[in-house]
Parts: sequence; C-alpha cells; structure tokens
Amino acid sequence: MGKISKALLASLLMIVLPVMITFGQQIVDEDAEPEKITDGYEFTEGPLWHDSGYLLFSDIPANTVYKWAPGEGAVIYLKPSGHSNGLAFDQEGNLLLAQHDGLVSRLSEDKKLTVVADHYNGKRLNSPNDLTIKSDGSIYFTDPPFGVSDEEKELDFSGVYRYSEENGLQLLIDDFDLPNGIVFSPDESRLYVNDTRHNHIRVFDVNEDGSLGSGRIFAEMESDAEGAADGMKVDTEGNIYSTGPGGLWIFSPEGKLLQQVKTPARITNLAWGGSEGTTLFLTAPNAVYKLETSKTGM
Repeated sequence: MGKISKALLASLLMIVLPVMITFGQQIVDEDAEPEKITDGYEFTEGPLWHDSGYLLFSDIPANTVYKWAPGEGAVIYLKPSGHSNGLAFDQEGNLLLAQHDGLVSRLSEDKKLTVVADHYNGKRLNSPNDLTIKSDGSIYFTDPPFGVSDEEKELDFSGVYRYSEENGLQLLIDDFDLPNGIVFSPDESRLYVNDTRHNHIRVFDVNEDGSLGSGRIFAEMESDAEGAADGMKVDTEGNIYSTGPGGLWIFSPEGKLLQQVKTPARITNLAWGGSEGTTLFLTAPNAVYKLETSKTGM
C-alpha cells in the first residue's frame, strides 16, 4: 500500500472511530436498575426537579403535589392540586400545573393558583395532561380526555395548544387520538408529542411565530409489554427519552432506537435532576424511582 493510501486510511479511521464509539456508548449501564426513592401512592405523574435540590411530583387521584428531597422523604406540597398531572417552571420560577380538572394554572410563591387557560372557543378544556415551556415564555400543552367524564366533556377533539400573553390560547393540532408527553428539541426547532393510543412519537417543525409546521411519525414503540407512550424528555444532545411498553425507550435525534431500559413497574413520566443533571426520576403508579445515566438533561 502506498503512502497516499495509508494517509487516506488514517483519515478515514479518524472520522469513523469516534462515530463507532459514540453509538457504542451506553446511556444507561446495562446492569443499572432503577432505585425506588418513595412509594405508597395512588398514581404518580409529572416529576419536576428544582435546582435547589428537591423533586416535585403529582399524585393525580390523591389531588396532591408532593415534594421529595434526598434524606428527607416526601411531604405534601400542594393539596388540592386540581388533580394535577404535568408540572413545569415558568421564566420567573413559578410552578405551572396541567390539571385534569380542565385547567392550566400558575402557582405563586404564596401558594395561590391563577388560571392560565381553561376554555377554548368558550368550551371547557378536556383534562390538560402535560406541558413544556419555550424560551420565549409560551406554554405548550396536551389535552386528552383522560380526566374528564362524558357528561363534562365539551370538546370533540383532543388538542395540542400554545398559550402566550400576546396571543392567548391557540389550537395547534387537533388530529391526535390521545396526545400526552410533549417536549422541545434543545434548539426548539422541533416539538415532539406522544400519542398514547398508538404508542408512537410525532415530531413537528416549529415556526418562528411559535406555530407548528409539517409533522411526521418520529418513532414507534411496538411491544406487548405493559406501559405506553406517556411522558417524554430530551438531553442536551437531543436524544429523546420516552416512557413506553416495558419501560424507558431512548432514541437519537434521527429516530434511531439507542437503548431500552426495563423498569420494575410501568412508568408514567420522567424528569432530569440530581446534582449533576444526569439522573432521571421516573414516576410509576405507586412509586417514584431514580436512574443514573451518562448524559445531561435539558
């Protein structure tokens, strides 16, 4: 082999080897098992880590938000909670709650709830389920009918909405069966939304005005195991983490399945947290778990 060929081979190896290493890297160690941190609940959801070192999560049937801190256990943070599900912090650090009682509300520091959205075109929202906050402060949320009775239901679709101070409540998508988990890509150019009925993730381009462009099926989670497409998060590299049949499913930004992690129970949602931001907190119907990863969450 001549000198030119050797140089070319060396160049190719420098390009290929890092790619092989990256795709070979395990995000969750194959021997790792989720560690139960608290239990005894009815149906936990909406975990949310606060930078000062504690976790909030909803217990929907108990109409309660709990606060858990390492070494201290869990205590009641808010009751009643409007049967809250998803939780998020706004730009000012106030807690936002997606409530099965048909509202999205904001909780002030003195624990007073203010309604952000509760009606669309004069009709009651179904049961806001999960939400994510864009860097401009606008709120994106899903509204399936999980928590509304047939008698109370006023909308004949399950929507994905955007709320902003400038434009109020805007319907973005109305063709989902059961929209659920919702999260932005790190650069906010994409919005991912789970559909629980079909166990798949759809992805939409985000326009400059906050509206959504074309959408497509991003990934499908086909399995007979217990669990469903529910909560979802991303890491700083754009990998997508979703609950699904059998546990946790992890996809690359291109939709390639990177890893599946079996969990002791069906998981309903997840949140990044911990001192380094590399811990995933997983809610299950009657317990909350934590799982260490090699990535950093958004």
